[in-house]
Amino acid sequence: MRVTNSMTLTTIPGPALNRLWSILEHSLQPNTSFAGRGMLWLRNCVVLSRIPRLRRRFFHGAVPFRRRNLTAEILCINRDEPEPELIAQVVESLAAGKVAALPTDTFYGLAVDPVNLRAVERIYEIKTRARHKPLSLLICETAQAYGLARDIDTAFDRLAERFWPGPLTIVVKAGARLPLRVTANTGNVALRVPESPIARSVVAGLGLPITATSANLRGMPECTDAHFVRAQLADQIPLIVDGGSTPRSVPTTIVDLSGGGNSWMILREGAIPTHEIALTLQH
Repeated sequence: MRVTNSMTLTTIPGPALNRLWSILEHSLQPNTSFAGRGMLWLRNCVVLSRIPRLRRRFFHGAVPFRRRNLTAEILCINRDEPEPELIAQVVESLAAGKVAALPTDTFYGLAVDPVNLRAVERIYEIKTRARHKPLSLLICETAQAYGLARDIDTAFDRLAERFWPGPLTIVVKAGARLPLRVTANTGNVALRVPESPIARSVVAGLGLPITATSANLRGMPECTDAHFVRAQLADQIPLIVDGGSTPRSVPTTIVDLSGGGNSWMILREGAIPTHEIALTLQH
């Protein structure tokens, strides 16, 4: 199959994509000569860079087609027993207004001090995120939520007791302490206590919640490993915390309790099924 600049590659039908994929795989076969493999690889990189579906499939989140100046520091921290001196380095970086990628119990996330508006703005720039979308926050314990939210009711208490720490994000009315930029002027805030010792230790050390939006470029897959974060964002952020692979590869479930009166709504079903939420709130 000949590929030219005039082809609309994103509209190639499924069979043709499968054929192209087999050609791409051939470039990695051991029975191909070294020179031949090199030439095929260079050609295939050009093809892959024009087809988002194959780019995601082949590189699993890596973006090898742009020349990058890799600047991010990789800081390895024990996932189960985070070293205090290393957590202190992360806290120092966030306190200085920098962005750090760190593991949670679902995907790697981009963390900043939510009170530092310039740092928050940097998150939106990196993600090319719409300004009307608020940022969710990670906290280290349920008690911290009462200082960040208002009008918390029994529905919140039941969900927090049942699912925190864990992959449940709860949307509640934001308290006065939070900047409007974090809530995107919605008046609400999304909170979560992650089942991740690294993230909770960073929050405890900073004394503030941290942002938790996924550490990936717009249109690219979420990252479950620090190496994938590095491939996408190493030239965008100064620090990547390597805590190994995350234990899950599905997003959190998001429950909206901001309506009050013990009303609730599932905004996104993820790691926790809707029926488990319903059963918890019925008792």
